Amino acid sequence: MAYLDHAATTPMRPEAVDRMAELLGQVGNASSLHAAGRRARRIVEESREAVAAAIGARPSEIVFTSGGTESDNLAIKGLYWARHNADARRRRILVSAVEHHAVLDPAIWIADHAGGELVVLPVDSLGRTAPDALRAAIEAAPDEVAVASAMWANNEVGTVASVAELADVAAEYGVPLHTDAVQAVGSLPVDYAASGAAALTLTGHKLGGPVGVGALVLGRDVECAPLLHGGGQERDVRSGTLDVPAIAAFAVAVELAVKEQAQRAEFLIGLRDDLIRRVREVVPDAQLNGDPAGGSEHRLPGNAHFSFPGCEGDALLMLLDAQGIECSTGSACSAGVARPSHVLLAMGQDEDRAKSSLRFSLGHSSTAADVDALIAAIGPAVERARTAAAR
Repeated sequence: MAYLDHAATTPMRPEAVDRMAELLGQVGNASSLHAAGRRARRIVEESREAVAAAIGARPSEIVFTSGGTESDNLAIKGLYWARHNADARRRRILVSAVEHHAVLDPAIWIADHAGGELVVLPVDSLGRTAPDALRAAIEAAPDEVAVASAMWANNEVGTVASVAELADVAAEYGVPLHTDAVQAVGSLPVDYAASGAAALTLTGHKLGGPVGVGALVLGRDVECAPLLHGGGQERDVRSGTLDVPAIAAFAVAVELAVKEQAQRAEFLIGLRDDLIRRVREVVPDAQLNGDPAGGSEHRLPGNAHFSFPGCEGDALLMLLDAQGIECSTGSACSAGVARPSHVLLAMGQDEDRAKSSLRFSLGHSSTAADVDALIAAIGPAVERARTAAAR
């Protein structure tokens, strides 16, 4: 098996597995006042400090959640309601056209059910939102903007955004900017404080931690309405009993991923560039999507996203899967749905190109043998997929 879908989920780090297993047998609710509860609370707070230190945030700014989707929903809905409640004119939500559905769908929901107005920010052919596009959208009605969101790095094509520049523009008008950094943390240098963002999303299973735990980094002075009501945990922004073993394992994974980020990025860029070069040799008309620049300031180190003219992406994926090559047609959250990539369509590609795309994503367990296996299989698979599509 060659696993080339690390952008969907990546294997847990052994250190994170060990930490989680160590704590699974221990009892203690972090909100309890007795000794077991205090022990659990200490683990949570030490984990909060570790995550904060790794990404340039204050411990008080880390709000633990169940993962990226919850964090994105909390950011979009929570910031919208807080800002709208403070000033009823604020009903516009600005999001880039290439956002993950965990950002797009709550914004659409607010527009459909809660009186909001969705404004989709255009992107260029590489999938990047220009600061001027954000400025123009705000200036159209500056008193009516509730929240803006632009992802740090695109989950499909790997393009890296200029988050600090976008945050600077938003700050000029007092608009909070949220950034989905699920793909970025551990793959790119991420400094929350330096970015200027009001809120930032990260999750465990993209960087070697467990599924089902993540965080919303939320500025201390940023008002956010809760989506869940109950015990008032996590600054009264996210109620619910804290999953102590998962949080501790998450912290271990974040620390390791950030510590090793620069070294791993250098290795993955070399591996990815080799993959891109060899795929083009075997399939000369394969089209690379996203920023062609190789540096991590432009593209995620482990991302290679291609369109294969004349192929159906789903058919090509299954042909590769039969050969033990595991990859994706795009976001795993949209897998199994026969529709073209909204990311590629927003970048100006036609439906045929959008439907013929595959994402190969590398991670901490990737090796040269994975690339070799793909190269051995991709040529025959493309030929068979084209034959099938032509029938």
